[in-house]
Amino acid sequence: MNAFLKVLTIFAVATATVAFTDDKKPKYIDPANMDLTVKPGDNFYAYANGGWIKKNPVPASKTRWGSFDMLREESSQRLQTLLEEAAKNTSKDRSTQMIGDFYKSGMDSAAIESRGFTPIKPELERLNTLSTKQDVINEVATLRTKGIASPLFGMFIGQDRKNVSQYIPQLGQGGTSLPDRDYYLKDDTRSTNIRRAYKEHLERMFGLIGENATTAAYSADAILRIETALAKAQYSRVEMRDPYKTYNKFAVKDLNNQTPGLNWTSLLQQMKVQAVDSVLVSNPTFLKTAEIIVTVLPMQDLKAYLRWNVLRSAAPYLSSAFAAEDFKMSQVLTGQKEQTPRWQRISGLIDSRLGDLLGQLYVQKYFKGEAKTRMQEMVTNLQQTFAERIKRLDWMSEATKQRALQKLNAFTKKIAYPDKWKDYQGVTISGGDFLSNLRSTGTWSYNYIVNRLGKPVDRTEWAMTPSTINAYYNPVNNEIAFPAGILQFPFFDFGADDAVIYGGIGAVIGHEMTHGFDDSGAQYAASGNLENWWTKEDEAKFKEKANMVVNQYNAYTVLDTLHVNGRLTLGENIADIGGLSIAYEALTKTKQFKEGKKIDGFTPAQRFFLSWAQIWRNNALPETTAQLILTDSHSPGMYRANGAVVNIDEWYTAFNVHPGEKLFVAPDKRIKIW
Repeated sequence: MNAFLKVLTIFAVATATVAFTDDKKPKYIDPANMDLTVKPGDNFYAYANGGWIKKNPVPASKTRWGSFDMLREESSQRLQTLLEEAAKNTSKDRSTQMIGDFYKSGMDSAAIESRGFTPIKPELERLNTLSTKQDVINEVATLRTKGIASPLFGMFIGQDRKNVSQYIPQLGQGGTSLPDRDYYLKDDTRSTNIRRAYKEHLERMFGLIGENATTAAYSADAILRIETALAKAQYSRVEMRDPYKTYNKFAVKDLNNQTPGLNWTSLLQQMKVQAVDSVLVSNPTFLKTAEIIVTVLPMQDLKAYLRWNVLRSAAPYLSSAFAAEDFKMSQVLTGQKEQTPRWQRISGLIDSRLGDLLGQLYVQKYFKGEAKTRMQEMVTNLQQTFAERIKRLDWMSEATKQRALQKLNAFTKKIAYPDKWKDYQGVTISGGDFLSNLRSTGTWSYNYIVNRLGKPVDRTEWAMTPSTINAYYNPVNNEIAFPAGILQFPFFDFGADDAVIYGGIGAVIGHEMTHGFDDSGAQYAASGNLENWWTKEDEAKFKEKANMVVNQYNAYTVLDTLHVNGRLTLGENIADIGGLSIAYEALTKTKQFKEGKKIDGFTPAQRFFLSWAQIWRNNALPETTAQLILTDSHSPGMYRANGAVVNIDEWYTAFNVHPGEKLFVAPDKRIKIW
C-alpha cells in the first residue's frame, strides 16, 4: 500500500462463508483445534487454538501460517487456475490475452534464465554515463516515470486530506531498502547482524552485474552510507501515523527555497506533474537530507545508489542467480526456509499489476451474489448497533455524539468488488518478455496516478483487489471495504450459525467501522476532511482512554525482549476492542442468542468469542515476528485475540473467568471506548 494512501486494514481476518462455489462443510468450532487443558482465563488464545497450533507448523515456503495465510493460499490457487486457463486461450479477448501472456512470460523460467541481467543493461549503462548532479536528479525522475524504481523520496498523487475533493502531489520519505529505519539505526545484535548481511548481499548483487570485488565493496559502502543518512531523517512509523504532523503544504516556489539543490518546479515537470502550484510534504526535513545527499556526495556514490535501485527492483524477476540472492536476503529478514513457488509469486504479481482484469474473472468463477446481499445486511446491522452504542456513551457530550453519528451514517460501503473496472489502456503485454511486461504495467500505474491531477476525485476506486483476504477503512473517503476474498470461512459462511458469523466477519465489519473513530481516523470528519470535530473536553477524555490501550499492549512480551509497540498498534487495537464489542451487541439481537441453545457444547456467547479467537490462530517464524514488531501496525495474533476480550464484560461471564486467572482485569480497569 502506498504510504500516502492511508488505508486501515484488519490484516488477518476471516469468517465462515459458502459464498464461493467450493462445497465445504466446516465444523465451525472444532474442539480438536482447541486445548481444553488451558483455562480460558489464563490464555484464551491457547484455549481456543492450542490444538491447531501444535498441528500446523509454518510450511517451508512461508514465513507464518494461520487463518489468513490458509485463505491466501487458497486464493492464490484460484488465481493460478484462472491464469493457466487464460494462458491457453490468449486469442479469446484482450483481457484474457493480457493476463494469459503475462503469466506465460513469468512462468517461462528458461527464457528468463537465458537473458541473465540483459533486460536491465540499458538502464545500468545509461547510469554509468551520468556526469553531473543534474544528470542524477534527471535520472531520479526518469526511473520513476518509467516504473523502474523510486530512489531518494516517494511521490504520489492523492486526495488533499484537508480538501478531499481535490487531488494533490504528495512527497514523502523513502529511498531505503531494509524494512524499517531501525535496521539502520539500532545497535542491538539482531540489527547489526542484519546490516552485516545486507552489506554482503549488496556486494554479491553488484558482483552479479560484473563489478569486481573492490568496486562492489565500494558500491555497497556507498549504499549503506546513503540509506543510513536517509533513515536518520525519516520519521518513525509512530510519527507517520499522525495525520497533522505529516500534513505540510508548500507552494512549489517555497519548497524550492527549502531545498535549493532540488528544483521542484523542474523536477515535478520531469515527473509528468504539470501545472501545480502546491504540494503536500509528509516530512520536510527528509527532503532537505535528500538534497544534501545529491549535492554533497561524490558522483561515484550517487551512481552506485541509482544502480542499486534499478538492480533491487528487478532482481526477483531476473535469472536464478539474481532471484536466489534476493531471496537469500529475504531469508535473513524473515527466516523463510524455501522460496515461494514461482506460480504463486507470478499469480500474486499479476493480481497486483492487473488486478481488475483478474478480479473480474475471479468474481465470475468463485463469488456468489447472495454473499454480497448478506454482507450488506450485516453492515447495516452493525452500523445501527454502533449508533446505539454512541448514543449511550457516558464519557462523550451530546455535541460530539451528534458529529460522531453524522460520520458513522455517512460511511460509504464497498462490498466484494468495484462497480466499475480499470481497463489498463496503454498496457502492452507479450508472452515472451517478462521484465518488459512488468515495466509496461509499472509505467501505466505511474501514468494512472499522475493523470488524476485536475480531475474529479474517483470515489469508486478500490484500494484492494477482489481476491484479497483483507478489509479496510479509508478515512479521506470515509469508506469501509470488504473484498470478495475475505467472504469465506473462518470469516463468513452461509452454513454457519449467527454466533460464528458475528464473531468472524461481524467483528471485522465492526473493526473497520471503528477505524473511523480510532486515534487517527477520529481526526477526520464525515466529509473525509482532516478537521477537528471534537470538543476539547471530549478529545481529552478520548486520548486518556487511548493511552490506556497503549499501556495495555505495551505490556505484552512477544519475543525475548521484544514487546508489542502499543503506540504503533494503537489504531488497530482500538478497532479490535471496538469492533468486537459492537459485533457482540449485534449478536444479542439475533434469534440464536435469545434462545441460548448450545451447539457442540458451546453457548452462543462462547461460540462468538471462540470464532473471534480462531481468526487469529497463527504460527510465525522468530525472524518474521521480530520484523513485524518493527513494521506492522497490528499486534501479533495472540494479543489481538486476548487483548480485546479482556475488556469485554460478557467474555468473563461466558467463560466464568475469575480473579486470580492470568487474563483477569478488574471491571473498573477494563477499557471501554466505543
